[in-house]
Amino acid sequence: MTLRLGDIAPDFTQESTEGPISFHQFLGNSWGILFSHPRDFTPVCTTELGEVSKLKGEFAKRNVKTIGLSVDPLEDHKKWSGDIGETQGCALNFPLLADADKKVSKLYDMIHPNANDSFTVRSVFVIDPAKKIRLIITYPASTGRNFVEILRCIDSLQLTDNYKVATPVNWKDGEDVIIVPSLKDEAEMKRLFPKGYKTVKPYLRITPQPNK
Repeated sequence: MTLRLGDIAPDFTQESTEGPISFHQFLGNSWGILFSHPRDFTPVCTTELGEVSKLKGEFAKRNVKTIGLSVDPLEDHKKWSGDIGETQGCALNFPLLADADKKVSKLYDMIHPNANDSFTVRSVFVIDPAKKIRLIITYPASTGRNFVEILRCIDSLQLTDNYKVATPVNWKDGEDVIIVPSLKDEAEMKRLFPKGYKTVKPYLRITPQPNK
C-alpha cells in the first residue's frame, strides 16, 4: 500500500507496551507521530527511543502523541525498555507497538525488501487531528533520526495551517516567514500581517512570524 501526503492514516489495532492500541482512538484530537524501528536490542534504536522519551514535554506542548513500532514481540519490548532507561537516562514513556505479525508494517509500507525483507526501515509519519498524513520521512537503518528536525517540521505545519505563510529554508520557530504567493491583495496583507512585510520579489514577501 502506497501512502501519500493528504491520505487518511490507516487505522489499526495492535498490541503495545501500554496494552492494545486502536490507533485513531489513541490519537483522539491530537497530532501524532508513528515511527518504526528495525529491531529491538540495537544501538541506534536505543538512542532514538531514549531521545523521544526525553522530548515528551516538547511533543506535549505541540499536542503531539508519539508511538513507536518494531516487528519484535511484546516480551522483547518489555525487556528492552529496561536497557533504554539504563543507558539513555530516561525510561520509555510512550507506547511501542509489538508488530510481530507485521500487520501495521505492511499497512504503512515500512518494510522495504531491497533494504531488508524482514525488518522495518526508519519510517516517520506525522498525522494531524483530522487523521491526515502530513509528513513522511524514511531513513535507512544505519542513520538515526533527528527528532529536533521533526519537531521543527511540526512547528511549520501547525503555523502554516493557521496563517497564510510558508516557512523558508532552515527556518526555526520565531524566525521570519514567507507570505504565500497566492495572497496578492495589499489591504488583506496589511490586515493579516500588522507587523509589516518586506517585498524582495513580487513572489517573495517576508514577514515576522505572526503568532509571536
